[in-house]
Amino acid sequence: MRKSTYALAAAGLAALLIGPGATADEQAAVDPGEVNVYSYRQPFLIQPMFDAFTRDTGVKVNVVFANKGLVERLKQEGRNSPADLIFTVDIGRLNDAYEAGVTAPVETAQLTTSIPAAFRQGEGHWYGLTQRARIVYASKDRVPQNEAPKSYEELADPKWAGRICTRSGNHVYQVALTAAMIAHHGEEKAEAWLRGLKSNLARKPQGNDRAQVKAINEGECDISLGNNYYFGLMLQNEEQFGWAQSVYPVFPAIGGKGTHVNISGMAMTKASPNRDNAVKLMEFLTGDLAQQMYSEQNFEYPIVAGVPQAGLLRSMGDLHPDTLALDRIAALRADAFKLVDKVGYND
Repeated sequence: MRKSTYALAAAGLAALLIGPGATADEQAAVDPGEVNVYSYRQPFLIQPMFDAFTRDTGVKVNVVFANKGLVERLKQEGRNSPADLIFTVDIGRLNDAYEAGVTAPVETAQLTTSIPAAFRQGEGHWYGLTQRARIVYASKDRVPQNEAPKSYEELADPKWAGRICTRSGNHVYQVALTAAMIAHHGEEKAEAWLRGLKSNLARKPQGNDRAQVKAINEGECDISLGNNYYFGLMLQNEEQFGWAQSVYPVFPAIGGKGTHVNISGMAMTKASPNRDNAVKLMEFLTGDLAQQMYSEQNFEYPIVAGVPQAGLLRSMGDLHPDTLALDRIAALRADAFKLVDKVGYND
């Protein structure tokens, strides 16, 4: 790595720690052998793919990881931002970056051919990389497989009263599901569904997706909602292995369609100083090697058709994703937030 880009990475990390105002004097770095990424994704999830890209192309990937504030940082940096790409999860976060005006359109034959239209922004401002199914986890001991809910709508059935655990209704994963319910059924029916789901909760919404499975293992509830990849991650964790062993995954349908899915994705920044390398990385990550790595290492579903899934994913069952365009879900997020407040879901 050249001295200038060491400074870039250090400056980026320092700025994230001390606040976005510290980057006002940074200058964009252009290096024919490098590309700069701002990422909300955890390092262990994406670094293997970046390393494979470097081995394949010789282009080094510099990454600034953060938990929040990247869009605000990009806005303050303006045209002097060193960032070429944003990586994150959830359609809401990708859409927020687009609406903030910090992204730029990209269109190549590989990207538009590989990524289904439902999983990319219409003008190329963001692209999905992996699918993340929001599934039901059901107790092996207390929910016979022939009684498990076959749809998200069934979660509002009184037969589940006091038997469901979920995380906060304001979390981005739950909001996306509620927005999808609005898209399929309209706001009035979605509100009735959310009220029914709330009335069936075994406890006040709390914790993350894995905490809900832990609660099933401890007998606090019988079913929960969570993203599919946590099943694999729990099986790899000594402490959580027993939690995963106490449940089985269910792939419910929404609106008579397929299972609700969200994405991890990427977007080119408006200020990208290394645009050519950024496009190379975007295309690499939609290639067979990277897509298979996402599946085998992260237990996320390849977004490119025909790429083999990891054995664990195949063993969990067949995913038939809802084809509702994620643009539609993003547009309804504000309405979903309002519904969560209106029904007092978290109270």
